[in-house]
Amino acid sequence: MDHDTATGQEAQTAPAHAEGQQHPLGLYLKVWGYLFVLSTLSYLVDYFHVQGIVRWTLIIVFMLLKAGLIVSIFMHMAWERLSLIYAILVPPLVLLVLVRIMLFESDYTFWTRAIFFGGGG
Repeated sequence: MDHDTATGQEAQTAPAHAEGQQHPLGLYLKVWGYLFVLSTLSYLVDYFHVQGIVRWTLIIVFMLLKAGLIVSIFMHMAWERLSLIYAILVPPLVLLVLVRIMLFESDYTFWTRAIFFGGGG
């Protein structure tokens, strides 16, 4: 009988909204502010006519930072299990590695064809 009484009291004292995660609104506003600042910096790279490898490096860094903020906070990946994060993020990273390998292979194929088929000049 004591066990039933204790269980009944626990059920009454448990909050009704305990099933979902609640995140403070300030966190979302702070991330929105960071996204605004990063977008402004990305725009300023073009506004000040930054050229060359510095331009592309800055644009890609800002893009990756914005994507990371969006995925981690707005898509709630920061609060997920590590296995789910790996299941979602590892396949695109592996594809990027494979694309990079294909770029090396295509460069090799291009120059091999140029040497053997077009080098008669």
